[in-house]
Amino acid sequence: MSSSRRCRDLVLGGLVVVAVGVMAAGPVTAQSSVPDGEWHAFGRDGANTKYSPLDQITAENFGDLEIAWRWASLSQAVVAEHERIRPSAFMSSPLMADGLVYVSTALGQVAALDAGTGETVWTHDPRIYDYMERPPNMGWRHRGLTYWKDNQSDDARIFMANHDLKLVALDAKTGAVYQDFGEAGFVDLKRGYGRPIDASRMTYSSPVAVAGDTIITGSIVQDTNIRLREASPGDVRAYDARTGQMKWIFHTIPQGDEFGVDSWQNGSWRYSGHANVWSYMAVDEELGLVYLPTGTPSNDWYGGMRPGNNLFAESIIAVDIETGQRAWHFQAIHHGLWDWDFPTGPNLIDITVDGREIKAIAQVSKQAFTYVLDRATGEPVWPIEERPVPQGNVPGEWYSPTQPFPTKPPPFDRQGMSIDDVIDFTPELRAEALEIIDGRAQFGPIFSPPVLRGDELPYIQSPGAGGGANWQGSAVDLETGRLFVSSSTTQILADLIKYDPPATIGYFTDPWGVGLSGPQGLPIGKPPYKRVTSIDLNTGEHAWMQPHGDGPRNHPALVDLDLPPLGGGGGITSGPLVTPTLLIMNHGGRDYDDVRSSSRTISAYDKASGEHLGSLDLPAVPGGNPVTYLHNGKQYLVVAVGTGKSEGGAAELLALTLP
Repeated sequence: MSSSRRCRDLVLGGLVVVAVGVMAAGPVTAQSSVPDGEWHAFGRDGANTKYSPLDQITAENFGDLEIAWRWASLSQAVVAEHERIRPSAFMSSPLMADGLVYVSTALGQVAALDAGTGETVWTHDPRIYDYMERPPNMGWRHRGLTYWKDNQSDDARIFMANHDLKLVALDAKTGAVYQDFGEAGFVDLKRGYGRPIDASRMTYSSPVAVAGDTIITGSIVQDTNIRLREASPGDVRAYDARTGQMKWIFHTIPQGDEFGVDSWQNGSWRYSGHANVWSYMAVDEELGLVYLPTGTPSNDWYGGMRPGNNLFAESIIAVDIETGQRAWHFQAIHHGLWDWDFPTGPNLIDITVDGREIKAIAQVSKQAFTYVLDRATGEPVWPIEERPVPQGNVPGEWYSPTQPFPTKPPPFDRQGMSIDDVIDFTPELRAEALEIIDGRAQFGPIFSPPVLRGDELPYIQSPGAGGGANWQGSAVDLETGRLFVSSSTTQILADLIKYDPPATIGYFTDPWGVGLSGPQGLPIGKPPYKRVTSIDLNTGEHAWMQPHGDGPRNHPALVDLDLPPLGGGGGITSGPLVTPTLLIMNHGGRDYDDVRSSSRTISAYDKASGEHLGSLDLPAVPGGNPVTYLHNGKQYLVVAVGTGKSEGGAAELLALTLP
């Protein structure tokens, strides 16, 4: 029996009792203050490396992993009692500190578990679902927590920004709410803005950043069903970790006489919104900087009411941790019209380029660029050129004549689409695909703008609004300076419809464009449809690329062609984890009968060569990024799976370890 099949039987058969073994952990990482065997933040550390030095799990024994424990999400009982509650994937990335695993649920609950047994130690349930029908924007989902320990005492806290726009501090040992934090234990994140907001269109479901004694929060601002030009700003705010008192606010849309306000012409800085940090951040406490990856300004597809480049939207902004003052910024998209917000936090890593040591920041993007900058100064490591891009003719729109193009590294996924990119497995399939495109869409390069519906055919936008890269982000190898990113090759059509008064925005596509499928339900373009790319940040070149998952190679129209893996399955992108020898990724199974089975896996690659080493079957599709930790001498690999809905499988946290 194969290791993969054995793991499948164990997962479906119930709890597996494992013995405790002892193996030394790897060396302490130079950039992390997190103990080798622990995991304190979404990306393990403030630098968002997603790198662990633990080395018990190797290429030779990955297939032998077995379930040590499984924990049913607190959300399952609530969903069973409330038919109206429909959570999305269990996508929390757990933390581990001092023998406890911490995890949030899709409904905004928190649990602390024994790291060795998975038994519940404490829970926190604010019961938001009792009074909230559905959180704005993307509904019931939560991506994780943040751990903080007071350097002046033994006080350790779990911070969570929640669906109800409240920031809570919980005692890491007991789960008790700190009553002296904020007001009666909570900070009201609806307060403290420099402008009026519409709280009914705002929420929070990503981990906050922590740096020293400062907590930094962003927000999620709903970007669907927009009718008005007025929208809530994406201001970033910082709070004292002990008291909850607000320390500073950074206006991502400059106000008054602030730097960058002239990039919002016609006074549009007064009413424009979004440009928010909806994902997570990275911090460098040595430099005293927090790095903010911001999103698209409102609205995503039309910006005639906000002429200009629109700083600091779709930018990386380095902000002083203590004061909130801007140190530097880099804008990746001028006057965004494609919903290519930065969906993930940057990675901080020290690299050597042409003999020069650089403290670098690497930011992957939906548009499949990797922006590599000096994180102290913001200077590009390799030139980033302003190149002309296509101009549109939508009434009232303002178009940036150029956009930034990194000269290195090369894009990690397809950008734009031409006739040469159309599916060609067989002449018949290609002919069908071209017939679908004919009369419905037109080819164009990256940054081809949205068009007015009825005036001309929309461009095929590739990547689509979901990326490229997405919130799962990338990981870096502190030993070799390589970056690993999962991406998806998606195509959408985005054309604009006119909104008549009393609407004040002019035009919009709602929501997120329209998917473009090819013949017989196959993709319209060539594979791979999902991939993993390794980028050497010391040279700026790709080290390797692998299709991630089988994709549709067993489709009835393709099954007789004996195709290699085409990539695909398991959602938009897959969460990465790097160890001394492995790259571990959600999904990516090989040699499965269908895409769904290929998605219900966790896979390992040789991080040096990209060789696919095998996959382990799980009871449901993994949604949260995998993490690893050491407990009583044993390395564990932990991942959240399922949704809690019948069709998505039970929402569970699974801990795998060696027998």
